[in-house]
Amino acid sequence: MPVTCPGEYEVNGKKVILDEDCFLQNPEVWDERIAEWMARNLEGVQQMTERHWRVVRYLRQYWETYGVCPPIKMLLKETGETLEGIYELFPDGPAHGACKVAGAPKPTGCV
Repeated sequence: MPVTCPGEYEVNGKKVILDEDCFLQNPEVWDERIAEWMARNLEGVQQMTERHWRVVRYLRQYWETYGVCPPIKMLLKETGETLEGIYELFPDGPAHGACKVAGAPKPTGCV
């Protein structure tokens, strides 16, 4: 079934609530299975590789610690990725792709 936003979906027994930009509205339900579902259905990523997970786990940990997604320069430095690499992994980019899959709210600043 295609994913439309806003919307509510059940993923592995958990209710996933997406806003009009497809960002997770209930980030407390996020887990790696939900990340895989979001990557597949929202970003077109068929298989999460270790590179995907390195970016997603870093973003998730940073968001859980600071309540925001990190600046793009910090993301690149800490994950060893290039900006081009992030776009290869997440076609919608670091803010609208990677942060979304990490279950973080829509960034307000420059990510």
